[in-house]
Amino acid sequence: MPLVQIEKDRCKGCELCVRACPQEIISMSREINTKGYFYAQVVEQPRCIGCRLCAITCPDVAILIRVNGVSYRFFAY
Repeated sequence: MPLVQIEKDRCKGCELCVRACPQEIISMSREINTKGYFYAQVVEQPRCIGCRLCAITCPDVAILIRVNGVSYRFFAY
């Protein structure tokens, strides 16, 4: 099963990942991170299909996807 991990302190709350997720498993938190933004969070992890669209669209590289033990991090700069 795919595992989505979002680094809440890197997230600036742009909501691009929320709109990109075809399964609608990502939503915005009601809490604020250290930068002062509402951050994205995974709400229904078991429904994830591992498409990686959230990680591809994230401009802050705050999303890490793990599928069957393989770690996918896009644009690691």
